[in-house]
Amino acid sequence: MSAPVALLLLAAAFAVTVAASVVLARELDRIGERLGFSEALLGMVTALGADAPEIASAVAAVVAGHQDTGVGVVVGSNVFNLAALLGVSALIAGPVRIHRHGLLLNGGVAVVVAIIGALVAIDVVPGSAGLILALVVLAPYVVVSALHERARSRLPVALREAVAEEQRDARRDEFSAPATTQDALAVVPALAAVVGGAYGMVAAAQSLGDRFDVSDLVLGALVLAALTSIPNLIAAVRLARHGRGAACVSEALNSNNANILVGLCVPALVLGFGSASGVETFAALWMVGMTIVAVGFGFGGG
Repeated sequence: MSAPVALLLLAAAFAVTVAASVVLARELDRIGERLGFSEALLGMVTALGADAPEIASAVAAVVAGHQDTGVGVVVGSNVFNLAALLGVSALIAGPVRIHRHGLLLNGGVAVVVAIIGALVAIDVVPGSAGLILALVVLAPYVVVSALHERARSRLPVALREAVAEEQRDARRDEFSAPATTQDALAVVPALAAVVGGAYGMVAAAQSLGDRFDVSDLVLGALVLAALTSIPNLIAAVRLARHGRGAACVSEALNSNNANILVGLCVPALVLGFGSASGVETFAALWMVGMTIVAVGFGFGGG
């Protein structure tokens, strides 16, 4: 396609994807409210909705045969989430106070998942093993985060304290109305719009990249990653304006976990990844390093 057509398609697909992801995050939040999810689990569900453009773009790129673009989207989005979301939180909300035990749980999981994602991205660990390892780490984390106060009493003391602190950090000062039938029905078209928009963005970006000789990795890690991270950035600004810097950190880490699990491990399982280039290896290691640094700053600021 010509450059003007590709630019128009990119802009239109971007607008559709962002708008649909905002709707999706809102509807998932309301459904979680209706189902009585804990504060931490609601935060994960909302982050998953805001993450939909990143995940859909990564999967779309890999399915279309552009593995480097897909890996670039995940790695670039995760780095962007950590830098932009945490930076916005610090600028708007001021110094972020995070409970240390909660951060140890949340941040520890994020670091381990980032390492698994990096090993999958550079083809050291096959997609099947990466997916299993990620699920082994994330499934117990999601289960304990979903527990309400009475159920947490059966946990070991250290874990109970960590989950309680994570819940306090995720606590909201505004609440969505419980979902209605219309909210549940809106999820499918919103998700379809996100997926369709993501395919349009990838197709347009690849056309422009081929025309101007931009590598797939750069296209994914810089262009698509920045664009698809906008919904997360919007959510971060909203949280920071309400003084909820700790929730901002939690959302960034949970978003990155979702990116790696669904946007990286699942495509690697289904389609497989080839040998990684030196640039891909550097980018994957940079993602791990950024995650460790971000968690370390959280401890320093707490």
